[in-house]
Amino acid sequence: MARALVAKHHQVIGLTRSREKERVLRQAGATAVIADALNAEDLAQAVRSSSPDCVIDLLTAIPKNGPTRTSHMKATNELRIRGTANLVRAAVAAGAKRIVGESMIFAYGFGDHGKAAKTEDDALQPREGNTGLQKMVDATRSLENQLLEADKSGLIEAIPLRYGLFYGAESASTVFMLRMLKKRLLPTVSGAKGINSWIHLDDAVSATIAAMERGQPGEIYSIVDDHPVSFNDWFSYAATEMHAKQPLSIPLWLLRLFVPYVAVCFSTRLRVSNRKAKSDLNWRPQFPSYLEGVSHVIAECERKEGIMLLRKRERARRPTTK
Repeated sequence: MARALVAKHHQVIGLTRSREKERVLRQAGATAVIADALNAEDLAQAVRSSSPDCVIDLLTAIPKNGPTRTSHMKATNELRIRGTANLVRAAVAAGAKRIVGESMIFAYGFGDHGKAAKTEDDALQPREGNTGLQKMVDATRSLENQLLEADKSGLIEAIPLRYGLFYGAESASTVFMLRMLKKRLLPTVSGAKGINSWIHLDDAVSATIAAMERGQPGEIYSIVDDHPVSFNDWFSYAATEMHAKQPLSIPLWLLRLFVPYVAVCFSTRLRVSNRKAKSDLNWRPQFPSYLEGVSHVIAECERKEGIMLLRKRERARRPTTK
């Protein structure tokens, strides 16, 4: 996101909690400020010192390899509730004109949503059958509601974006999945009838910038590609593209026994429409389906891995001194 905004000649100030991410932001051409989004006073000072025209809220604390339990989303839930509240107040106090916030398609809820693609006008599922899932959904809806209320009150122009499932060469969880598939350690799940809407990271970036520049305040946009797909088909296609053996298969009941949250994701049927984003934002995904997207990701990962391996070989040939 930072690189893309800089390439479009925006002045970018990136907020982070860590020195490591500070270095990453600077390498992307952004200025970095360090503050904790859960510390309202420090955050307000950091945002005020930046004097932003627009704030893009991408606050999460998701584990590097992706969540496998609802408890792994606890910190992100807090960021979506308290962090969003702090950030909205800070943005308004700093005089920002617009805020764009990262929601996700699970705002609709988990489970079977039928065959029709969900639109932004569809009602949200009332309750989840699991407390951990309910907390995730409540936190996501809290983020959306806080942004929409700020917009309705005239405090700031606000646009929530419901992203699909992220994947990309710079996604640690995607790289982890590909490595596990290569080793045949990531199974498909027999009996899992789920299907979900996905989005390549590059397309998520371009849609976010389009929302920042052209989105209608007070509107929600779903940022997904054109073709929903199951985890099983995604895994099988990725293995084929890597010339790896097809994944082993395990039964759904076994997955439910050991990692129930992952079983819910495999079983959730949630098709989401991107028609509104295409129409209002004049946006089209560069990777309209996982077929193009996964192939691109694998090529990028192989290129990067090849460079890394080359460097290792060069280090191995380098003479040592005593």
